[in-house]
Amino acid sequence: MRDEDGEGLERLVLERKVLENHKQYVERVKLYQSYGFDIDKERKFVFEKAEPVFGDILEVGTGKGHFTLVLAKEGYRFTSVDISREEQKIAELNLKYFELENFVDFRIEDAEHLSFKDNSFDIIFSVNTVHHLKNQFKVMDELIRIVTFEGKIILSDFSKEGFKMLDKIHSSEGRIHERSRVNLQDIDAYLRQKGFKTEQYSSRFQEILIAYKPVL
Repeated sequence: MRDEDGEGLERLVLERKVLENHKQYVERVKLYQSYGFDIDKERKFVFEKAEPVFGDILEVGTGKGHFTLVLAKEGYRFTSVDISREEQKIAELNLKYFELENFVDFRIEDAEHLSFKDNSFDIIFSVNTVHHLKNQFKVMDELIRIVTFEGKIILSDFSKEGFKMLDKIHSSEGRIHERSRVNLQDIDAYLRQKGFKTEQYSSRFQEILIAYKPVL
């Protein structure tokens, strides 16, 4: 009886965490909307430009799970990695609210030294992560190594206007949003030097780079 009581209490605590996390998620979405940025719309824009999405999928940079949620809602089962366990916990709670947590294999990984074998993934997503990375080109080398020959790498980050919007939000909260000087244009040049074919798309707030592995 005590074990059952303990399990019931754990479930209640988890449910409260899920609900509280979702409340914070909704509040965050509304905050971004007040600055003209629609999180769901921009993430869906990335997904649509990436289509067709197929095979084994990897997301690099789970963060709080905004894009993770898009992929899961589309019905894909995939792996998502992040160096921060705290961020992934938030992402897991976000997916649990929608009962989609079983669609994702969450793993803690350093993107500079991924544990996956060569040619492991057909599709690799990394959304709004590039500007956080310390060694972008080292991470790109890892993505080049693990993408299949028929696969593609989809990178998306904020546009100039997107970063301005982000700076305003962080400033209103008394924070500074630090970011690297390396941008998607630099990454594009690097991948083309490696023989990749690339395509670029943009919205008001997002830039997208899609790279196709060269056929040997």
